[in-house]
Amino acid sequence: MAVQQRATLQDVARLAGVSPKTVSRVFNQRERVAAETVERVMMAAKRLRFRPNFLARGLRRGEGTNTIGLMIGELSNPFYYKVATGIEQELAAHGYGFIVATTDDTPEGEERVADALLAQRIGALIIIPVSDDQSYLEGERQLGTPVISVDRPARNLVADSVVLDNRAGVMDATRRLLARGHRRIAYLCNPASIYSQAERIAGYRLAMAEAGISETGPWERLEDDRALAPERIAHELLSSDEAPTALICGNNRMTIGALRAMRTLADETTALVGFDDFDTADVIGVTVISYDPFELGRRTAQVALERMREPTGFTQQLTLPTWVIERGTGERPPKGTA
Repeated sequence: MAVQQRATLQDVARLAGVSPKTVSRVFNQRERVAAETVERVMMAAKRLRFRPNFLARGLRRGEGTNTIGLMIGELSNPFYYKVATGIEQELAAHGYGFIVATTDDTPEGEERVADALLAQRIGALIIIPVSDDQSYLEGERQLGTPVISVDRPARNLVADSVVLDNRAGVMDATRRLLARGHRRIAYLCNPASIYSQAERIAGYRLAMAEAGISETGPWERLEDDRALAPERIAHELLSSDEAPTALICGNNRMTIGALRAMRTLADETTALVGFDDFDTADVIGVTVISYDPFELGRRTAQVALERMREPTGFTQQLTLPTWVIERGTGERPPKGTA
């Protein structure tokens, strides 16, 4: 099948009976063109299936485009796609496009994907940081491309950020378990070295210290090995001689892994609280530390749009709330006390 050539601006002008300059104004400064002329040009453009090349226009002017780039870990994680949905909906409401690229949650992937997105002259870059250093983006920021981090603040980079109140959420969950009589409360996470986990671990330790339990090392499983299955981490801990009576899982994957381990062990007594809500958690009665991922994305998009309008303003960090949803697993008493 022969491929047709794309219509040009000149083709639209001829069909509409106007000058190419008028067609350009319709797509760039529509308010300066008579409504009748706008309608005629748009009808001609539709018939010819003409689409203006905004990227080329931006490159000619040395500007970015009206497209925002988002770097996330991987599409299979419900957290990422829910945040992305919130960002996309807010940007669409303001006439901005959206490109999503995945980093595979690796520092090497992060920088590689950032370079690829920035090469497309995006109007702003939203990033969920993975590496310990985002200073490689400072030069681009100084050239006028806003960089906004979500979930974790960027490091060694002047950038706005939108994060969760991770510490307060885990402190609340830990205090609830303590109030029910638990003392052997474990915290499990993989990865452990990222900002959000550091805050959650700090909340767990602070709440335990309040109860006079300063040595939490035996109950902590803090891993940074993507190849290590969450189910294995939980299974080994629950099978130990001094197994905990309660688990706090640092993310949705660890929670699901712990549930699988508990099923394998026929364990229906260990209390469990997971950070991140997930599909079916309400159906199977899993207590979680929750938040609104769509709102996290929406507020991040708002910050990006504000930064594009005011590139020289002071940077900000927004912290959104978390809360505990009690559904059953987190309300179990310590083994032997029921």
